[in-house]
Amino acid sequence: MNNYRFKIQYDGTRYHGWQRQKNGSDTIQGRIEQVLSRQMGHPVEIDGAGRTDAGVHAREQVANVHLDYNGTTEELRECLNEYLPEDIRILEVEIAGERFHSRLNATGKVYEYRLCKKGCFDVFARKYQWQMEELLDVARMKEAAGLLLGEHDFKGFCTKASRKKSTIRRIDAIDIEETENAVILHFFGNGFLYNMVRILTGTLVEIGTGTREISTIEEIFERKERVLAGMTAPAKGLTLVRVKYD
Repeated sequence: MNNYRFKIQYDGTRYHGWQRQKNGSDTIQGRIEQVLSRQMGHPVEIDGAGRTDAGVHAREQVANVHLDYNGTTEELRECLNEYLPEDIRILEVEIAGERFHSRLNATGKVYEYRLCKKGCFDVFARKYQWQMEELLDVARMKEAAGLLLGEHDFKGFCTKASRKKSTIRRIDAIDIEETENAVILHFFGNGFLYNMVRILTGTLVEIGTGTREISTIEEIFERKERVLAGMTAPAKGLTLVRVKYD
């Protein structure tokens, strides 16, 4: 039996997130497990590097699974892609170390959030970006992003914070790129809490539109209350770009 590592890409528009759900909702993990279970002839469960929300996309999600499979990794990849829907693709399959775990061994993640500027609606990208109704002051957003860097307690920037698990995370960089029609935010960190990137984005957008002061960032860190942070940005603009490993 080998430990297989999958690199997965998906358009999350029509799915209820990554994680399988007891109510039978359509999820990425559930779809892949269905195909694997049919091919193996018994129930199969895979472990993902992270639980993307409903509507969130991924360019390179990572998962692993232990299988008793006699074919090659390429044959396994082709078999999965043959039966998976077109909005889920297995990009790569490789045999990993016996103790490799996609979530526990991850050292960081990279997320991207795309904002479409006011007056620049793109019909073909409407499922993958948040349409702005107001102008954005990108310089203010960059200044505020600098206050988010480093290790902090991000409890005020997440929902469903667990009392048992730490809400301390480290953000290594937030790169904000401006093009003619869009503003693209890249978040680099050692891990992200539930809805954390979307709330950080919503907060930065409110600062960019002038409806929020930059100084509120410090207050949110001090008081650790979700209600003080910005809106939760729509899921459709968020993409998991990469999972990092040592």
